Amino acid sequence: MSVRRSLVTLLALTCWIGPVSAQSPPLSGDYLGRLGPLRLTLHLKSVEGALSGALDSVDQGAYAIPCADFKLQGDNLSFTVPSVHGTWTGTVSTDAGTLTGTWSQGTPMPLTFKRDTYVPAEKPSPIDAAWLGTLKPGTEDELRVQFTFRSDRDSKEYCTGDSPDQGAWGIECGEVHWSPPQLSFEVPAIKGHFSGKLSEDGHELVGLWTQGNALPLTLTRQAKPLLQPPPPKFTYGPAIAPVDAERIQAVLTQDFAAALQSGPLSRKGIGAAVGVLKNGVTRVFTLGDAKVDSIFEIGSITKTFTGLILAQMTVQGRVRLDEPVRALLPPGTVSKPDGPEITLLDLVTQHSGLPRLPDNLTPANPRNPYADYTALKLYEFLARHGVARPADASFGYSNLGVGLLGQVLANRDGTTYPTLLAEQVTTPLHLEDTVVSLSTTQRARFISGHAPNGHAAEPWDLDALAGAGAVRSTASDMLRYLEAQLHPEALPMAAGGEADTLSAAITMSHELRAEAGPGMRIAFAWLYQEKRSEYWHNGGTGGYSSYAFFNPKGDYAGVVLVNRAPGPEGFTDLLGQHVSQRLAGEPAIVSGD
Repeated sequence: MSVRRSLVTLLALTCWIGPVSAQSPPLSGDYLGRLGPLRLTLHLKSVEGALSGALDSVDQGAYAIPCADFKLQGDNLSFTVPSVHGTWTGTVSTDAGTLTGTWSQGTPMPLTFKRDTYVPAEKPSPIDAAWLGTLKPGTEDELRVQFTFRSDRDSKEYCTGDSPDQGAWGIECGEVHWSPPQLSFEVPAIKGHFSGKLSEDGHELVGLWTQGNALPLTLTRQAKPLLQPPPPKFTYGPAIAPVDAERIQAVLTQDFAAALQSGPLSRKGIGAAVGVLKNGVTRVFTLGDAKVDSIFEIGSITKTFTGLILAQMTVQGRVRLDEPVRALLPPGTVSKPDGPEITLLDLVTQHSGLPRLPDNLTPANPRNPYADYTALKLYEFLARHGVARPADASFGYSNLGVGLLGQVLANRDGTTYPTLLAEQVTTPLHLEDTVVSLSTTQRARFISGHAPNGHAAEPWDLDALAGAGAVRSTASDMLRYLEAQLHPEALPMAAGGEADTLSAAITMSHELRAEAGPGMRIAFAWLYQEKRSEYWHNGGTGGYSSYAFFNPKGDYAGVVLVNRAPGPEGFTDLLGQHVSQRLAGEPAIVSGD
């Protein structure tokens, strides 16, 4: 799932830009932009003669997507965002106050960034500094948190938060209230709140951190803040002849040699399983400490399974795509709205207008945040929020929306999501290792997850929102799933079972139903990159990340599963994009020195 942290559920998009000459304009700072209705913030820093940056998408939740291939020549600047198949190209104004350019994901759109005009106070306030503390959510768990405060010339306080141990930096605070010696602030992205008091000597902020549960938190003034480490360098290598399945491992390990030696997979206990299919030939191999039969959490790729369940039940006549979600909820759960209401199709195409997460998600265990979010809590949220569909509902990625879809489809069938998944998809496709709950023997092959910094992470268990990210699988099973996507017509028929409708359902699930951003469309949860004619989805949980794609035109597919949560460099997405590009014979992402 795209929100996937025990403490921090919002990550900045981290970019690496490379060396900058002494004559380059002073680009360090924050830049604000708008892409259609989407608000964006581009953070740029200069570190040892090189620029690094982070791009926040406030409204759409495009987190942990890496940038690559930055070029700054004179006043010309360009960079790519490989995971969303996007490119920004433009110019830097003489005073470096404006970045004027074009964003392209197939269809070019103007995108201009202007420098944030924040003016610092002439005299810093007593709390203007970096403050470091440690949260202890469990008896053995410790998470460092850092908050940095600054005040402007109007005495307004600003704050950002970091979770260094989870690789999350630059999280915006809100509602900062400083009335000496009392301080309080919110962290809206993770529904966190701090309230405390500055000590008499001015060296400590002593108070409580509330994020579901209340925990004591003492923040200590730092002479120097902890800084985000520079991400690995990635760029584009030249195109080579299209690579077949037999050679992809050798090509990948050569192109990613530097990253494999010093990146996430170089750490003990972390590994990747990679599956490739091209022209009917399959290969599965591993990198790092994974095994070929290791089981991983696949996170939000689960959404494509939920989309296929919807297609199956539609073909079988059990539901209609235009059916209101209200009709599949327990009677009396939510009132009928006066105008248009959310349908099943709205949920699977991410056009429901529902928020990314429900506002009553307050986990007892932040390291397993969805485990106690029950159907009752989901229905309580819907009763308050309603099911009216905004007239202007555009693409808005919502774990809540697809989780709700999985729950109501199970309601219609009078069962649970895991049972429905098995009946409609995994059993007909013989995906024996694709499950929500692991058997005893499968548990022995369930590779341990890790946070971005390499620390151990708990598995995620999902209840009412299982349809958004609860599935575990292997690379081999995922390849079988992707092979069915490439060739649904080749699936064998059964005698009256769900397999009889599976071919038609898969074909239906590929139908492009709505826009999903410039150059991008969406089918039944699968995102579709128009320029490359490719379907894809990625995923992430507290300890795992994943990327899957299939290209019917090129007759190839691939999957990358890693037992590490998505870090700021987006390593799993980069691996997945590289495999796809090399199979297609295109210029490909490679790791630098």
